Amino acid sequence: MANQSYSLVCHLLLLLALSNIIIPSISSVKSQEKPGRTDKNEDYGGASRDGKHILRKDYLRNYSSPPPRYGSRIYSVLSFGAAGDGVSDDSKIDGMLLAPSSTSAWPKYNLLQWLNFKWLHDFTIQGSGTLDGQGSQLRNTSQFHQSPKAKLETRPTVVRFYKSYNITVRNIRIVNSPQCHLKFDSSRGIKVKSLTISSSQDSPNTDGIHLQNTRDVEIKNSNIGCGDDCVSIQTGCSNIHIHNVNCNPGHGISLGGLGRSNSLACVSDVSVDNINVQNALSGVRIKTWQGGVGSVRNVTFSNVKVSNVEIPIVIDQYYCNKKSCKNKTDAVAISDITYKGISGTYSFQPMHLACSDSTPCSGLNLINVKLSPENNSQALQKPFCWKSYGEAYGLFDPSSVGCLQRNDRLSKTLTKSHNNTC
Repeated sequence: MANQSYSLVCHLLLLLALSNIIIPSISSVKSQEKPGRTDKNEDYGGASRDGKHILRKDYLRNYSSPPPRYGSRIYSVLSFGAAGDGVSDDSKIDGMLLAPSSTSAWPKYNLLQWLNFKWLHDFTIQGSGTLDGQGSQLRNTSQFHQSPKAKLETRPTVVRFYKSYNITVRNIRIVNSPQCHLKFDSSRGIKVKSLTISSSQDSPNTDGIHLQNTRDVEIKNSNIGCGDDCVSIQTGCSNIHIHNVNCNPGHGISLGGLGRSNSLACVSDVSVDNINVQNALSGVRIKTWQGGVGSVRNVTFSNVKVSNVEIPIVIDQYYCNKKSCKNKTDAVAISDITYKGISGTYSFQPMHLACSDSTPCSGLNLINVKLSPENNSQALQKPFCWKSYGEAYGLFDPSSVGCLQRNDRLSKTLTKSHNNTC
């Protein structure tokens, strides 16, 4: 591991294939700062039932991932020479590593992450082992059910990188997270490959991979199943490449929600290719809050296969995760978005493009989109387009998928203004 500024905070090089290993609560190299909060509920529940809001079926699927099999003994890595000093070079994972299952084991100032890395460079985590966040055990504790506030304060992310560059995570498994499985914040030069992420479909807010203020990212050859976005791309992200990824179950590949609380959001240059999405809320999705500013531009979704996905293609500029949200004029601008070779089956609606009245979507391209219903339920909805400008090419099924509006002059004007926002 050349040129690494800080190493993994605990000793992980333990080849204990048949035993459990428990890592006590371990703070980051510099962890005295007060952590930020994540408050996301990614379903469409509560959206008002007018044309621009997504109508969601009122049921909860019961897809789940099987729990990992454990041995009969549990060890503390501190008893095997782990220093936890942020200096020791020990970043290979072989074995089963267990997070504390009770919030009482976590320090008060570090409740939102288990393994927290800051200011690393040229650093790799690899191995054949598993990180188990014990999220299901944590969610079953009485403390977790006390109040919504308690829920937020006691749900750690399994692995988080902050202000780091040239980071590689490969081959390991991350399972059963209380919240996000793997998070990169304010980082660059990220490579994630051959990763397995697994949590049950009904585990709330358990993003597979969460990116924020991070650029130059490649995610490939990985299997992700969780109760939220398989990959979540938030503000400040650019030059993101995601390919050869399986998402089952989950909420698909999502950009957003962006612009919450009237904030600035900027996302650009995102490529999503050769993706399989199964048993999911959405396939590929862009979601923004009313009142935000900024832009999402130059995004391509190609060769995406969906199976039993409620809504495979989504743009929602009226995103709201509660019963109602106030209407606001400002909106995060969306432009130059391409959907190419999207195929498979949907269980509710093939496409939902609900763009802002004041800031319509522009430069949208639909190319060879073929989507058929999973079954012949009467609850199926037709494709929906609102204030969405662009062009449709090739073959479409159903034919109404090509419902984009054509106005070349307006589209060019909007695209130009959108590009000047961030």
